Amino acid sequence: MQVSTQSHFIQDQKLDHFFNQKTKFKYDYYIEKTMQYLSGFLDNSSFYSGASASQLNSKKKSLSFSNDETCSIEDALEQIKDLYLDHAISFQHPRYVAHLNCPVVLPALVGDLIASSVNTAVETWDQSTSATLIEQEVIRWICDKMNLPKSADGVFTSGGTQSNFMALLLARDHYAFTYFGLNLKENGWSDVVSKFRFFCSEKAHFSLKKNAALLGMGYKAIITVATDEKMKMKPEALVQAIEREKQLGNIAIGVAATAGTTDFGSFDPLQTIAKIAKEYNIWYHIDGAYGGGYILSETHKHLLDGTALADSITIDFHKTMFQPVCSSAFLVGDTQNFKYISHYADYLNPLEHRNEDCPNLIEKSIQTTRRFDALKLWFTLKMTGEKQLGSFLEKVHYLALDLYHSIKDDTCFEIVLKPELSTLVFRYKNYEHQHNSKLDRINLHIKNKLFATGQASIASTKLDGNIFLKFTLLNPTSTIEDLLEIIYLIKETANEYKIQNEKAYAH
Repeated sequence: MQVSTQSHFIQDQKLDHFFNQKTKFKYDYYIEKTMQYLSGFLDNSSFYSGASASQLNSKKKSLSFSNDETCSIEDALEQIKDLYLDHAISFQHPRYVAHLNCPVVLPALVGDLIASSVNTAVETWDQSTSATLIEQEVIRWICDKMNLPKSADGVFTSGGTQSNFMALLLARDHYAFTYFGLNLKENGWSDVVSKFRFFCSEKAHFSLKKNAALLGMGYKAIITVATDEKMKMKPEALVQAIEREKQLGNIAIGVAATAGTTDFGSFDPLQTIAKIAKEYNIWYHIDGAYGGGYILSETHKHLLDGTALADSITIDFHKTMFQPVCSSAFLVGDTQNFKYISHYADYLNPLEHRNEDCPNLIEKSIQTTRRFDALKLWFTLKMTGEKQLGSFLEKVHYLALDLYHSIKDDTCFEIVLKPELSTLVFRYKNYEHQHNSKLDRINLHIKNKLFATGQASIASTKLDGNIFLKFTLLNPTSTIEDLLEIIYLIKETANEYKIQNEKAYAH
């Protein structure tokens, strides 16, 4: 009895670590202290500390923790400042132009804080109640924006890769059931599936091939289609690819058009591809992870006219609607197609208890436990508004155009094409006689040196096997002066590289 009492006493000492009515003042204190450290993070002068991998690895001993040793909130925050906040990448910094990471709006952070604190899981009605209604309302809103029919539906996902996975899964199972009477969900693989082919542009996102492999179809199931000089899928090349696969005895089941390619922000001709998909009776998916948010803009919404004809759509709010990750959605033109992923578990969502008034969102998701990610977008739409969000996107587009016009006649640079969205792909090329291999080394050095010194973060990509630099602009608070400072740093770094190499060759 004495041991048991002592055990309960030890356990009770830590009960004030839980979020509940008794600890709300402690919660306030924790949030207040945390905000002080987050404010310090915002005051960092560079996007990155410039710490090397070896310097960060040297802190590994500090990363460890023991069940027998605990510390105060002050000590924990001080440690996390040294381990993380002092070295975290600042996506909101004007010299961060590398990847599709956007700064976040304040209303979204409010929603994220509430969602994390309350900790709602939105898989079933009895866990989420009104949270389910809020997610459905946000989904209905984006379906309407995409001009999808009333039969449309959707679900929040972890990101574009998961959404594209669901598109391939639904396209495969729908085709197998509709044209071969195969229920892959019930009975598993069939040999005919090995002949299924899905088409996308050669500039489409890598997740399509990755997901085809995860689905057991293999990379070979994804047929890439040639693009034109603006990096858009060629409709005639799509038709030729479909016919070629048919002649080989394979079966076309779907096509993915890209609304905003990762590297170039290019929009495939959505309406034309939709017509081709309809002619061949195949699934029509639109990967709008990057460009889908531009449905809110006046400058680009016409490029998304073909969305009304889509069987499914991917859209990432954490790319172009300024949301914290994760905030993405997978949309379908017909909610009935979610039957290919639904499952009914006796302990969770038994079929006999199915109630349209109390829906279980797990029936539309490949995840079980899922965060209430819709709340932060709800706050954003309520407080910021879709018109303002659209203007933010227009601003970063015009910023990309301003940068293009500022350097297009500069002999130091070779630009691939005029931006269609908010990316600019180019490379440093000061002398015409330089070989591609040398240019590759210079441009890779520029990228790595600027990151390592914490001066600027830019991305690189390849075009025809050669290395190019890439600016991805998603920060409406950035200015053309901010970007031209990075251009100056690129030139300066290239000149230093050339001088060092000339000295090396001289010796």
